[in-house]
Amino acid sequence: MNVLIVYAHPEPRSLNGALKDLAVSRLTSLGHQVRVSDLYAMDWKATASADDFLNHPEHERLVYTRASKRAFTGGTQSADIAAEQEKLLWAQAVIFQFPLWWFSMPAILKGWVDRVFAYGFAYGVGAHGGERWGDRYGEGTLTGRRAMLSVTIGGRAPHYTERGVNGALDDLLFPIQHGIIYYPGMEALPPFSLYMSDRLTPEQWPSVAEAYKARLEGLFTEAPIPFRRQNGGHYDTQQVLKPGLGTGASGTRIHLLQPGEPDQAPLAATGS
Repeated sequence: MNVLIVYAHPEPRSLNGALKDLAVSRLTSLGHQVRVSDLYAMDWKATASADDFLNHPEHERLVYTRASKRAFTGGTQSADIAAEQEKLLWAQAVIFQFPLWWFSMPAILKGWVDRVFAYGFAYGVGAHGGERWGDRYGEGTLTGRRAMLSVTIGGRAPHYTERGVNGALDDLLFPIQHGIIYYPGMEALPPFSLYMSDRLTPEQWPSVAEAYKARLEGLFTEAPIPFRRQNGGHYDTQQVLKPGLGTGASGTRIHLLQPGEPDQAPLAATGS
């Protein structure tokens, strides 16, 4: 299988660098083909601008979504964007390796998403009508692929629980796992999360490495997070969860299939 690792850490000798190297080694030994986008080594341009489009008129006001659609459709995106899109289409699984900085991904990785997930590629895909709002959240260009976050976290695990001061980790990662991975169609696997990462000792590394190897070995077999499909009949014409669904859940958890709920509910008749 083909695996893309999108790696975002400025220090090759970091724990993130070690996890990236371990993933390359283990996945290769399992017979997979692996490619790495090392964003810092690539000097990845993190800011979205008119330079992302080869033929953007100099005096035209930049509306990034409109320019993105025109460039993607016309094949006039900058070469670095097109190359990363090609890697995503090549991959059957994607691993995002990064440290949790200020409750999210590093800016360089967010900039990778901003620029690579172009209009017509990762969003703005599919027809709208009735309860359908295009092909997204379980459908889309990247359907059939799966993705996993491998995240190092400086804080302690209790800080990232339901009642922890930092908030539940699932809630913090929801914009990434649901809004970036699942939105264009990829299945999101439960994250590999390493707490107190800045206090990891050499004696602790072997157990961490074995735990990560086990997750890598299940990359193509592990059950994904059971997010509801947008076009599975669970949401109404305003994309609000229908009454009777999500009973007993709250917050972002209502967007997970609950025990006993069908994967797909009847769709209302679609309009034009």
